[in-house]
Amino acid sequence: MNLFRSDRARIAHEIGATVRLALPLIAAQLAAVGTNVVDAVLAGHYSAHVLGAVAVGASIWALAIVSGIGMMMAVPPSVSQLDGAGRRHEVGAVFRQALWLAVGMGVLLWAGVRHAAPLIDLIGVAPGLRADVVEFLHAISWGAPALTTYFALRGLSEGLSMTRPSMYFSLGGLAVLAPLGYVLMFGKFGLEPQGARGCGIATALVLWMEMLGFAFYVSRHPNYRGLNLGERFDLPSPHRIRELMSVGLPMAVTLLAEGGLFVAVALALGTLGEDVVASHQVALNIASFFFMIPLGLAMAITVRVGNAVGRGDAAGVRYAGFCGIGLTLVTQLVSAGLMLSLPHVIASLYTRDATVIALATQLIVLAGIFQFSDGIQVASNGALRGLKDTRAPMAMTLFAYWVIGMPVGWWLAFRHGLGARGMWMGLVAGLSVAAVLLFTRFWRSSATERWRRYAERPT
Repeated sequence: MNLFRSDRARIAHEIGATVRLALPLIAAQLAAVGTNVVDAVLAGHYSAHVLGAVAVGASIWALAIVSGIGMMMAVPPSVSQLDGAGRRHEVGAVFRQALWLAVGMGVLLWAGVRHAAPLIDLIGVAPGLRADVVEFLHAISWGAPALTTYFALRGLSEGLSMTRPSMYFSLGGLAVLAPLGYVLMFGKFGLEPQGARGCGIATALVLWMEMLGFAFYVSRHPNYRGLNLGERFDLPSPHRIRELMSVGLPMAVTLLAEGGLFVAVALALGTLGEDVVASHQVALNIASFFFMIPLGLAMAITVRVGNAVGRGDAAGVRYAGFCGIGLTLVTQLVSAGLMLSLPHVIASLYTRDATVIALATQLIVLAGIFQFSDGIQVASNGALRGLKDTRAPMAMTLFAYWVIGMPVGWWLAFRHGLGARGMWMGLVAGLSVAAVLLFTRFWRSSATERWRRYAERPT
């Protein structure tokens, strides 16, 4: 089939379906970014010391978040394939095993975050901050099981093409976090001021509220009837959990590789002075904000492709994947246009320091350049997730980020004296290679129907 001669009505339908799924997911992702903003604002108003402790602790906690989210990304394609195949009655069995995986992963993350002292020392945290960083991590670690279980519930709902609950509970959690964090950090209503520890406690409590609220919603809402979610109690099935991990573990590694790349870039630039670090943070904040849009679209693409796989619809797989990727390019055209045309204005929103604004402006232009490759790579990865094809994409992203991106960036930054611009040029190179490899992978898989090997088998 030549996609470019395809039925316009079907393309319009696919784009409409993807947008309807994606808008709530984009809102949910922006709410997740908002939690970081709330924590930073509250900590900054408490003291510069607490802000520093929360910033370091949040960076370590982010590694736990991407690990948990990556593992639970196995749930949406598994559920969407069953839904597309008309086998909704089998969703309950898969979901119960996903809950076991979520609990196990949550406990592992809880233990890892509480024993992050070697990582703190490796990062080189200032001795004066270390105690508060540890307090923050010990407090927020209790939210790890809730985090993974929440994303299992999100995966169930999103796999069934019901994405609004993700938006509702993410925005609700954000609304609760601000007052709760204020009370615990500053010690209101007779409580002792908790500082960084209070920030961690508030975040952990909000995670539990979101998870319990989502669980109650799923148990009561008629849209989830007929799934046999609570039909019986199942012991852990090594076979089914292994199947979920075969999809989720590569995604966790992929997200860690991408997150680790940006952490490594920040650490490398930390040797070049405060102005360089500040300009990098400004540009990265802008790029991260705009990235939530293609990321939400990629989650929707996963569901649409998974539905088509479940139906055994070869044309549907290609329509879902390529229409989603095309839609992502449209959104990236907007973000790139803003970054390339208004970099100085955007940088000025963050600081009045002329030196930082000048450096950040250069980096925002580079961020504008990689918007298209970033959009293609995340959308293509979303399409491949819908096929439950995650191992090869993991290898491709590791190669693109760590064999191409980081070495090129370091070489330009330190050997050719380009500084932060050189590191960001490395990001452009790495993301561009990832985009080419992942897009090609999906093109070939959808054209040759290799995707059928990833279809959910009857249980």
